[in-house]
Amino acid sequence: MPPALLRLRYLAEYGAFRLLAAFVRALPVERASGLSGAVWRAVAPRLSRHRRALAHLAAAFPDKSDAERDAIARDMWEMLGRTFAEAFHLDRILEDDRIDFAPAETYEAIRARAAGGEGAVVASLHSGNWELTAAGARPAGLTIAGVYQAIKNPYVDAYVTRLRAPLYPGGLRPKAPDTATALMRFAKRGGGVALLADLRDRNGVAVAYFGRPAPSTIFPALLARSLDLRMYAARVVRLPGVRFRIDVVELPIPRVGERKADVADATQMLQSQFESWVRENPSQWMWAHRRWG
Repeated sequence: MPPALLRLRYLAEYGAFRLLAAFVRALPVERASGLSGAVWRAVAPRLSRHRRALAHLAAAFPDKSDAERDAIARDMWEMLGRTFAEAFHLDRILEDDRIDFAPAETYEAIRARAAGGEGAVVASLHSGNWELTAAGARPAGLTIAGVYQAIKNPYVDAYVTRLRAPLYPGGLRPKAPDTATALMRFAKRGGGVALLADLRDRNGVAVAYFGRPAPSTIFPALLARSLDLRMYAARVVRLPGVRFRIDVVELPIPRVGERKADVADATQMLQSQFESWVRENPSQWMWAHRRWG
């Protein structure tokens, strides 16, 4: 497509997106979340990704009935719809004190280490409302930097990045060849690095996830192992009334063998923790993406 026409298309998409954003933003948080969740629940099961989600659920939960797996998938679509709308209300969710943090002793330990200049690696998954994961940095005393997948439309990308940016005082960086180096330097200076680590990574290592090999990123474990940092797994749990809880657990990084093997073991540990959490709340995880290839 010629550059001029492509720019016009991007501008048209951006205009439509801003109109949608204005509509969602004009609604109270609960109304916006509920309406978007209802729309996604009604529409998404008619799309091909619903079949993919059901296939993944069948492999992960062979003992559940078709009806049970379909109910989980439909609840998942509602969760994703709610998350979409809540992205336009992130500032209000934070201002309204809608997030609890657990366990308190883990946050206190992280805060004490951060006060001493120790950085940390926080790896999370697409659960509950994952956009809020970085909100746990404030009570933990960490200055967080993050990384995200850029949206193809540059105007939409810039707008969405502005919505997320307040959660990342250490900077929010798009995936790029130099991003890993920049994050390593930031963590080495005592910052916290927040990453979503539950997507398929063809360049990663295949570890067991729900009993099947799943190509997984090694970057959180590699960063922690290389810089002698602590690694934490985090999840956002969706509670009634557009409220949330952020759970954090420390995962000990093996430092007993060759670095490559230690990183692979730590990556398996992280994915096993994710699996445990997903089994607790299967409808709060994003089953529709190509996790297993």
